[in-house]
Amino acid sequence: MNRDKWDDIRNLVERKFDVSDSGSYRLEEEGGMEIDFIEFDGPLGIMRLEYVTKPVILDKKVLFSKRIGSDAKVEYVYGEEKTSKLEAYKWDGNDDEWIKIDLSHFGGMI
Repeated sequence: MNRDKWDDIRNLVERKFDVSDSGSYRLEEEGGMEIDFIEFDGPLGIMRLEYVTKPVILDKKVLFSKRIGSDAKVEYVYGEEKTSKLEAYKWDGNDDEWIKIDLSHFGGMI
């Protein structure tokens, strides 16, 4: 998924559906994630699409000690290159939470 394709999907959703919320925010975890989102009333009910951009993981270091009772810690080394993906959610009114939709069923459409 690239930025141009995300912009096309977002514009299509804005034209065809009633958008209730949209925007973007940044999380400092995982090397600094940027999330653009749009919430709308779609064919399956209230839905949310997120375009997530984050740095590529270059290396994973496991720090540990052989002493009894010591903890293990994982450190990630992030690169300058970014990776992005599209995530889709459906609102479950019974549990008041977002349920992730498996996009692999859509094949090459997205």
